[in-house]
Amino acid sequence: MLLKQNTMQDFGKILDNRVLLVALVACLIAQLSKLAIELFKNRKVNLRVLVTTGGMPSAHSALVTALASGIGQTIGWASPEFAIATTFAIIVMYDAAGVRQAAGKQARILNQMIDELFRENHQFNEDRLKELLGHTPVQVIVGSALGVTISCLAAPAY
Repeated sequence: MLLKQNTMQDFGKILDNRVLLVALVACLIAQLSKLAIELFKNRKVNLRVLVTTGGMPSAHSALVTALASGIGQTIGWASPEFAIATTFAIIVMYDAAGVRQAAGKQARILNQMIDELFRENHQFNEDRLKELLGHTPVQVIVGSALGVTISCLAAPAY
């Protein structure tokens, strides 16, 4: 019983972590921005953009830069924790704009190859690969700027 009570108290402490909450809010705002951009571009509500990868702005970048900024603001810019968070952010953003973007391009080419083979009446599995996996560098930069901005706006709350 004591272990269960301590676990619940520890979980409550997680919710008291302002840096974590600000980072999650930055991610949420980025995802909601995708919905607004989709509505503006296509004049329709597409709720799928809330749960899919890719798109403008990068929610991954917003999350990790808000996290790193929050750590820098609360613990210090010269702290090991800030160094770890910044390194983590760079890896995530590189992956979003590099590796996952390349995988998306490969998926697009493979889907095109399958489409061309189907025109010749070959019998293949028609499952399509997901093409929008990563972000463009601009989407990553905008997501990063959003994350830093939200963290700076929340700074007085730290």
